[in-house]
Amino acid sequence: MSTTETADIKEVVKQKYGEAALRVKGGGSSCCGASASTGSADPITTDLYDVSQIGQIPQEALLASLGCGNPTALAQLKPGETVLDLGSGGGIDVLLSARRVGPTGNAYGLDMTDEMLALANENKRKAGVENVEFLKGEIENIPLPDNSVDVIISNCVINLSADKSKVLREAFRVLKPGGRLAVSDVVTRGEMLPEIRQSVLAWVGCIAGALEENEYRANLAAAGFEQIDIEPTRVYRAEDALEFLSGQQIPVNLDPAQIDGKFFSGFIRAVKPAAAGSCCAPTCCG
Repeated sequence: MSTTETADIKEVVKQKYGEAALRVKGGGSSCCGASASTGSADPITTDLYDVSQIGQIPQEALLASLGCGNPTALAQLKPGETVLDLGSGGGIDVLLSARRVGPTGNAYGLDMTDEMLALANENKRKAGVENVEFLKGEIENIPLPDNSVDVIISNCVINLSADKSKVLREAFRVLKPGGRLAVSDVVTRGEMLPEIRQSVLAWVGCIAGALEENEYRANLAAAGFEQIDIEPTRVYRAEDALEFLSGQQIPVNLDPAQIDGKFFSGFIRAVKPAAAGSCCAPTCCG
């Protein structure tokens, strides 16, 4: 992908997510996709958080969520850990993580969109959570030092990057030895139709930028990760896909069989190997 194409995608993403934040602050919903144009429920972003989690956060944090999963429910966060959310948006997963790691832990949120950062800091104030810091930056260049984070989470954002390999290398860099990657993302299975892949608007809807499952595994391994696992959490059927694509103004005169089950929300787990000297595998422990 050329530098110009990468910049174009980044600007579209920034614009659309900025507009989403402003809609929430104006009393609306951030939801993109089918529901934005048809009023119907978006099969990707709806019903991801349970009642107990919703009760822990400001309503604006929930409305600003454009995620495809619930990494805070699946990541095994422990008190005292440091967590980083890549593409933190309105802050929902950061605020939930901050409560789980407790006052001895820390939760960072990283976002490149000024409007989302403003909304996230407002939600932090409303939630009354102290162990949270929102950082401005891009997930391809994480503004944190090497080996500084225990867990990286992300909610349907890595697929929006035009340089996912760099994102995963950066994630590996900032994780401590033994640190965990635990992200929700949209993943594809098999070949995707070119008319979907080529639509810039669909990047904002999480579809066109999604990696194929085996390619995702290969990129994680190339970055240095081990114990890689991709667990589907929602497999999208043809009717879900057609509704979503229609909402993104992508022509829907497509054969449903070419879409059905071709993409899913998944929970991606991986681990940065432990530091030399701490290994107790057969190859390094007598």
